[in-house]
Amino acid sequence: MSVTELYSRYTRVWIPDPEEVWKSAEIIKDYKEGDKTLHLKLEDETLLEYPIDAKANKFPFLRNPDILVGENDLTALSYLHEPAVLHNLKVRFLESNHIYTYCGIVLVAINPYEQLPIYGQDVIYAYSGQNMGDMDPHIFAVAEEAYKQMARDEKNQSIIVSGESGAGKTVSAKYAMRYFASVGGSSSETNIEEKVLASSPIMEAIGNAKTTRNDNSSRFGKYIQIGFDKRYHIIGANMRTYLLEKSRVVFQADDERNYHVFYQLCASASLPEFKELSLMSAENFLYTSLGGDTSIEGVDDADDFEKTRHAFTLLGVKDSHQLAIFKILAAILHLGNVDLQPERDGESSSISKQDEHLHNFCRLLGVEHSQMEHWLCHRKLVTTSETYIKNMSVQQVVNARNALAKHIYAQLFNWIVQHINKALHTTVKQHSFIGVLDIYGFETFEVNSFEQFCINYANEKLQQQFNSHVFKLEQEEYMKEQIPWTLIDFYDNQPCIDLIEAKLGIFDLLDEECKVPKGTDQNWAQKLYDRHGSSQHFQKPRMSNISFIVVHFADKVEYQCDGFLEKNRDTVHEEQINILKASKYPMVADLFHDGKDPAPAAATGKGASSKINIRSARPTVKSANKEHKKTVGHQFRNSLHLLMETLNATTPHYVRCIKPNDEKLPFSFDPKRAVQQLRACGVLETIRISAAGYPSRWTYHDFFNRYRILMKKKDTSKKEDRKVICKMLLESLIKDPDKFQFGRTKIFFRAGQVAYLEKLRADKFRAATIMIQKTVRGWLQRAKYQKMKKAALKIQRYTRGHLARRLADRLRKTRAAIVLQKQYRMLRIRRAYQAIHRAAVTIQAFTRGMFVRKTYRKNKEYKLLTEQFSTAATSHSTEIEKLKKELQRYQRKKGDANQLASLQEEIDSLRLALEKAHGERKIVEDTYTKEKDVLRKRISDLEEENALLKQEKEELNNKILCRSEDAFAQNAVEENLLTKKELEEERVRYQNLVQEYSRLEQRYDNLRDEMAIIKQTPGHRRNPSNQSSLESDSNYPSISTSEVGDTEDAIQQVEEVGMEKAAMDMTLFLKLQKRVRELEQERKKLQSQLEKRENESKKPQVIEMKNEMDLDRDTDLAYNSLKRQELESENKKLKNDLNELRKAIVDRVAQNNSSNDVHDSYSLLLNQLKSANEELEVRKEEVLILRTQIIKSAQQKDAGRNMESNSNMQTSWPNSDKHVDPEDAIEAYHGVCQTNRKTEDWGYLNEDGELGLAYQGLKQVARLLEAQLQDQRREHEEEVETLKEQMGTLREEMEKQQEVFFQTLQLSPEAQVEFGIQQEIMRLTSENLDLKELLEKLKKNESKLKKQLKIYMKKVQDYEADQVVEQTEKRRHELNRQVTVQRKEKDFQGMLEYCKEDEPLLVKNLVTDLKPQMVSATVPCLPAYILYMCIRHADYSNDDHKVHSLLTSTINGIKKVLKKHHDDFEMTSFWLANTCRLLHCLKQYSGDTGFMTQNTVKQNEHCLKNFDLTEYRQILSDLSIQIYQQLIKIAEGVLQPMIVTAVLENESIQGLSGVKPMGYRKRTSSMGDSDNFYTLEAIIRQLNTFHSVMYDQGLDPEIIQQAVKQLFYMINAVALNNLLLRKDVCSWSTGMQLRFNISQLEEWLRVKNLQQSGAAKTMEPLIQAAQLLQLKKKTSEDAEAICSLCTALTTQQIVKILNLYTPVNEFEERVTVAFIRNIQANLQERNEPPQLLLDFKFMFPVLFPFNPSSLTMDSIHIPASLGLEFLNRV
Repeated sequence: MSVTELYSRYTRVWIPDPEEVWKSAEIIKDYKEGDKTLHLKLEDETLLEYPIDAKANKFPFLRNPDILVGENDLTALSYLHEPAVLHNLKVRFLESNHIYTYCGIVLVAINPYEQLPIYGQDVIYAYSGQNMGDMDPHIFAVAEEAYKQMARDEKNQSIIVSGESGAGKTVSAKYAMRYFASVGGSSSETNIEEKVLASSPIMEAIGNAKTTRNDNSSRFGKYIQIGFDKRYHIIGANMRTYLLEKSRVVFQADDERNYHVFYQLCASASLPEFKELSLMSAENFLYTSLGGDTSIEGVDDADDFEKTRHAFTLLGVKDSHQLAIFKILAAILHLGNVDLQPERDGESSSISKQDEHLHNFCRLLGVEHSQMEHWLCHRKLVTTSETYIKNMSVQQVVNARNALAKHIYAQLFNWIVQHINKALHTTVKQHSFIGVLDIYGFETFEVNSFEQFCINYANEKLQQQFNSHVFKLEQEEYMKEQIPWTLIDFYDNQPCIDLIEAKLGIFDLLDEECKVPKGTDQNWAQKLYDRHGSSQHFQKPRMSNISFIVVHFADKVEYQCDGFLEKNRDTVHEEQINILKASKYPMVADLFHDGKDPAPAAATGKGASSKINIRSARPTVKSANKEHKKTVGHQFRNSLHLLMETLNATTPHYVRCIKPNDEKLPFSFDPKRAVQQLRACGVLETIRISAAGYPSRWTYHDFFNRYRILMKKKDTSKKEDRKVICKMLLESLIKDPDKFQFGRTKIFFRAGQVAYLEKLRADKFRAATIMIQKTVRGWLQRAKYQKMKKAALKIQRYTRGHLARRLADRLRKTRAAIVLQKQYRMLRIRRAYQAIHRAAVTIQAFTRGMFVRKTYRKNKEYKLLTEQFSTAATSHSTEIEKLKKELQRYQRKKGDANQLASLQEEIDSLRLALEKAHGERKIVEDTYTKEKDVLRKRISDLEEENALLKQEKEELNNKILCRSEDAFAQNAVEENLLTKKELEEERVRYQNLVQEYSRLEQRYDNLRDEMAIIKQTPGHRRNPSNQSSLESDSNYPSISTSEVGDTEDAIQQVEEVGMEKAAMDMTLFLKLQKRVRELEQERKKLQSQLEKRENESKKPQVIEMKNEMDLDRDTDLAYNSLKRQELESENKKLKNDLNELRKAIVDRVAQNNSSNDVHDSYSLLLNQLKSANEELEVRKEEVLILRTQIIKSAQQKDAGRNMESNSNMQTSWPNSDKHVDPEDAIEAYHGVCQTNRKTEDWGYLNEDGELGLAYQGLKQVARLLEAQLQDQRREHEEEVETLKEQMGTLREEMEKQQEVFFQTLQLSPEAQVEFGIQQEIMRLTSENLDLKELLEKLKKNESKLKKQLKIYMKKVQDYEADQVVEQTEKRRHELNRQVTVQRKEKDFQGMLEYCKEDEPLLVKNLVTDLKPQMVSATVPCLPAYILYMCIRHADYSNDDHKVHSLLTSTINGIKKVLKKHHDDFEMTSFWLANTCRLLHCLKQYSGDTGFMTQNTVKQNEHCLKNFDLTEYRQILSDLSIQIYQQLIKIAEGVLQPMIVTAVLENESIQGLSGVKPMGYRKRTSSMGDSDNFYTLEAIIRQLNTFHSVMYDQGLDPEIIQQAVKQLFYMINAVALNNLLLRKDVCSWSTGMQLRFNISQLEEWLRVKNLQQSGAAKTMEPLIQAAQLLQLKKKTSEDAEAICSLCTALTTQQIVKILNLYTPVNEFEERVTVAFIRNIQANLQERNEPPQLLLDFKFMFPVLFPFNPSSLTMDSIHIPASLGLEFLNRV
């Protein structure tokens, strides 16, 4: 492609930017040759003219297509350059939160400064066994690659972890070691992998510190070799350390800390074992407070110290040694606080003898106080002739003290490393090892000293090794693909390394200057200027003479020469060392002996490998001399040389850690810092080497699927090799043959060629899209036009038809209207004529009638008036005569005027009395109306109550009828029915009484009218006509004078007001008396019936019940008698009260016949009636209850034993068993007495009082029934409470079981099994106790039944004695067939007999050597049936030893077979089926009724008789669980390698492969050329095999369902975990493919009738993941739909899939960060564990439901091929 084609319009490029390093821009105008500028538009719409130099080929970098952005391998990018790498890392880190990215063989790890859930055990399992290119980038993928290459190539491996301080090197190395400890666990019980991990907290405590860049920065380098045996299990480890930063012990910069262990020790100073250390807080020690803040946010030093001590203990460091270590550390702190006093001359100094810190220092190290005090302030100078002791100044003493502190700490550090190596050492021969190098990365600070120089020197060496290795791998790849190799120029940093380490290099000059007695840093710097001033990698600063610049591969670094000589010498005064050697503590003395190797790693290194000899990192120190030892630089150079030898002898794997920002902010990306580190760590060099060759590589298959859209149809249809087709395509598309190369399996492209092909593909798609759009739009318009044309024609047709129909309709309606008008007019005229005619006739008729009636009425009125007139004239004349006579009489007595006045006054008084009487009458009427309403309401309430009681009584009778089981119960039911009938009669009588009451009311109305008449005619008696009219209006006949009372005065007074009124209520009284006599007769009749039934029911079975019924009947009779007496007494009282009322009325009438007196009498009557009702209502109940209780108590004393046995029986009368408190009875008796006293004053309206008593009696019966119902309701509530308590108890037990279940899930599998066994033992123990109690009850019932059986046996014997002859004849016939019957019984007993000596042969032939094919044609589970028949015979023989021996041998034999065939699915399934069948047989024939419900009579005969094999059933159940787990493990081992390729990668739907994401290539070298590729049909075939094997071998269907469910869960978990860790499968096409594959599995479940197994439900997370890949992911509605749909996926899983989602082409948009944040916000309310991956090793609890067999033992045939001829049928 030409430049003009590349830099065309809409092309995006990268331009430099001072803030963001690189900025994206878009070309808005095509570039033409000769243009000096490019017209660009930035992302903020700013226009820019960017200058270019076409001659120098200085064009801006091209940007990769969006389809490639976010690739997990930087080398897969089409354009490989710095901005593309930086942008890709930024997108992955910020938008997808992916911290790992591949860059060829390098894993780039960006520190997120946040804990991520991607390092759990489930993630380790997911990466274990996977190829490096198959999963997302991860530190576990690198570790797995190293582990696989070690096992395959048998070559040692190394993982080199480098980076700046704070980039996460230590954490990455720690996770790599954790991975090796998990996948390569030790084969022995030494748990060496735990010790390897335990070394991390110790090394972090003594070698890590807080810096300005990192809170846990490693201040030393370490190389850990993890040794493996031939089976690749961890057997040991060895650690080598490099360049500990000793200066940190005595100096820390601002906001930094000393090593963690000092602060941990100070935080634990309060512990009792540390009192002798005399520790204070860290702020009070000089060596721990120089940096300022002594704490780290979120870090608990005391807690970390406990972890450090625990790690020491785990590694075998004794408590005494630990205490010695802590003493040495405390001594260093005290040494820093020693107070130095300068002398006057300034050239000497001293220490106070009372200095507490020096005293503590000497005490803790066990040295002489005076000697240490002296030699801290003095030094010895030795010459050839003399020895001098020289005083030192304060500054010299401080330097000597700091040097001593550093030396002590360094020696202690080496001692700890030595003991860690001892703990990790093993005597087993090491086969291979994997080394993990955690070493400092390239460092540059404002002030760089000796430490930074050594660090950068080490990085130069490592970079050289890295470049050569990358170059070597590229060469191997090209040679493997048979591509011509061309020399690639790459950066070689050998000149820089020679500058440092060559002869007379920087290190040599430094060592030479250190040997000079008065050598200084300035002299050394001047020598450097003179020697290396002309070197291209060495520069002298312009403004300084005490510093120099080295041009490293990463950057220029300026080093300050101050302190180089002192740090290189590492001078410690020999006198001070000698004092420490003389310590009384052996450990302190051993630290400073020169013959002791500080880091003895050679012992481990000797046996490290047969291919390379690993030497110690620190050379053996020779005897001390005046120079003390070799320089630090020399030691470091030698150890680095050994390290490079080791790395060169291994296969390296690189991890480059990047620090994204200096503020330690989570997921914050600083482009400047990132680019600086990318340049320093060699990532960009890797990119440059790759870009120099052919960076883009595609397999022929992937290239064909991706770019066949660019081919013609005739080319793709040819049946040629795809390799040839790809060659033809590329030769036609790319004209320059140097831009690509054809390898053996891949096509290699130069940089940018894939982008060009993507552009052509996009153009082809765009053209096809336009063509499709054009065609579709034309088709839509034509279809629209044709539709409109058809519609117009149809509208016109229908419109014309409508108009024609409307015209015809109008014509018809016009004609019809004319006809209607004609007819209507005729009808109207006719009706008018007829109306006039009828009116005339009617008027004539009425007129004639009116005249006739007028004439008739005139005649009649005339006659009547004549008669009236004559009568009036007669009466008038008579009246005139009377008035004349009266006038004359009055005139004789008084004058006319006085008499007229008196008459007028009398008239006025009479008028006033009349008005007053009217008012009183109105008041009386109102009062009567109110009282009448109250009485009616009361009667209605009583009727409702009576109906309710009747209904409840009917329900009780129905219950009694349902519970009746014998003859007596039927009698009781009949009595209840009879009682019901009586109650019905009583109700009828009650209604009659109500009618009587209404009659009394009517009578009252009559009396009221009578009073009104008396009031209106004062002083006059009613004439007989008035009396008769009143009597005729009344409903009641009047009473006779004979029934009035006992006094003659009342009779006389009644005769005065009228004899006819004295007979007022006689008829009513007679009726009530008659009613009382009828009730007495009915009571006598009932009593006779009860006595008759009592005599009839005398059977022995119901004696006790009859006694109770008799007692109840006596109680009821007593109750009836008492009630009758009450009625009689109340009747008499009512008679007296009625007489008194009559007397009162008569008295009031006699006294001036005053209306006021009449009203008072009436009021008295109503008040007494009301009070009588209320009082009677209360007292009647008390009297009846009291008397009934007294009689019942007396009868209970007479009944005695009968009452005790009948206390639980129900009776027909509710008051017979109602309990009454004695106090209540006494109170009721007093109430009755009071009532009797009150009733002496007044009585009821009727004579005998039957109305009130009958009503109260009926109400009392209702109350007693209500009391009984309340008792039953109370009992029911108590039962409900009891049931609620039981439910609460069961709920608590269920919650406890759930808690136990959840606790069990959190345990390890072994702990779960042990816990389950304990729970099962506890459950069986409780069940055993319950069964024992049940057995005792059954024994008691058995004894009772035996007694009854004896009685029945006697009857049977009598019956059989009558048929002796018939039985004898039958027996004679049976004896004739007895031989044959005995033979059949012997053949069909279902027992197999064998000798004890044949038991091993039986187990051998039936268990150990048995093959499933031998019994495939027989009954399923035949061995189980044969074993049970042998057990049954041993049980029949009562031989417990034989039973025990056979079962034990069988179980051991099964275990032996399963151990031998641990990977044979058929054998495991076979013995699982037989073990379960044997377990079912032991249950089915155990004799337990719970297992015998489905047995036939014949099967019940085959039950065990003598032994209870419950314990062996439990053992067999446990064995079944073990076999089931082994079966699942075998099946999972077969299916697991097939799942990923079959479910996720297999192209079940043809045509989807062309839309897979591009650019994802395999990087691993552990993959073979012919990987196994499985299809979904292969999994289904395997499932069919498993199912047919289990089904044919007779495995229970429930177990088959559980096994299938477990396997489907494993398929779901493995597929989903792989989906969550692979970006190439997170696409729309994979979602469609995945959903189709799952539907195929669901269809298999339906075919096999396994829908109820729950297997389909276990696939729900995978189904929802497939749907998530296919759903829209743009709007908030889409987010809500995803949240509501994906309920089986966790929040982390949903977000992970969305982050991994890759568009299949450039037309599809990526999932935006805002959309993912919206998803996270919607899912915040979910309470779920932070789990990303599923535990595919999780196993559902298995249940073995009881499944009895329908076969009988006598029907089983044993084939001769089994070799069981020694078994005898019994």
